[in-house]
Amino acid sequence: MRVVYLHGFASSPRSSKAQFFKRQLTASGVDVDIPQLDGGDFEHLTLTGQLRVIHETVGGRPSVLFGSSMGGYLAALYASQHPEIEKLVLLAPAFQFPSRWRQRYTEAQLANWKAAGSTPVFHYGEGRPMQLGYELMEDSERHPDEPDARQPALIFHGTKDDVVPAEVSLRFAAGHPNAQVQLMESGHELTDVLDAMWARTQEFLEL
Repeated sequence: MRVVYLHGFASSPRSSKAQFFKRQLTASGVDVDIPQLDGGDFEHLTLTGQLRVIHETVGGRPSVLFGSSMGGYLAALYASQHPEIEKLVLLAPAFQFPSRWRQRYTEAQLANWKAAGSTPVFHYGEGRPMQLGYELMEDSERHPDEPDARQPALIFHGTKDDVVPAEVSLRFAAGHPNAQVQLMESGHELTDVLDAMWARTQEFLEL
């Protein structure tokens, strides 16, 4: 088995969840890749660019995709277009990203961002604000809110998530009988329920 782990927005392969699952999967004999989704150029981050990085990493080989937040949305989006993806494990996936991302900003803020070309965003992986280009907003409009991934999917979502409500995952699962949602008493990060998620993931992946 081979796993490709997709980190969240403004995160990195060094994230605590990415490293936790890499340790557990490696100990179970699973090969794990964790690509840097922005390709080292956060300012020009787009969904299309991240999909390109995923495509280069998967390389057409049978793989299981893990995805956290935006990485979860991207995992489902990529899987919907690539049958070589066998299963999905999604952590608080940011379904409806294109529309929900736009809703974070007022029309005035969007206009200012577009005029300036970029805006400062805190990058958790780097621990500091970094510039993010308006290309992300323009590019996101080319992608669906809810990817039609048909592979078996295990979705973890926190009942206290104030970034991406759990209802987003429940709605996805309601339209996709291949998906099951495991609600966790946690927030968006899910870092306080790692062991419980791993136990359920082992069953799902038959490790």
